[in-house]
Amino acid sequence: MEHTIAAISTSIVSSGAINIVRLSGKDAIEIADKVFVSKKGIKLSEVNSHTVHYGNIVNKDNIVDEVLVVVMKAPNTYTREDVVEINCHGGIIVIKNILDVVLKNGARAAEAGEFTKRAF
Repeated sequence: MEHTIAAISTSIVSSGAINIVRLSGKDAIEIADKVFVSKKGIKLSEVNSHTVHYGNIVNKDNIVDEVLVVVMKAPNTYTREDVVEINCHGGIIVIKNILDVVLKNGARAAEAGEFTKRAF
């Protein structure tokens, strides 16, 4: 069984206004649902594929960042698996905190090139 993987998918070397954490795997949406609180009260597991949702990433009761989350359901994704992309504010601390929360909630850190390996 393949684990759901997660990684920072934007450069952390240069500064940018937006950073992205990507998850891929059968539990990607379920894991995202654990850490995402929608401003509209929706669950990511109930939304249509290829849609964007506004809310917060939380760690227990603490807001980590205000984000946009993109949900893309298999098989119409790069990896052919369920994919979630969390678009957050720029800065190394924010992006690392979001990745840490995702990893603590069931994802495994992706190896270098693993998203592309899964695409093949």
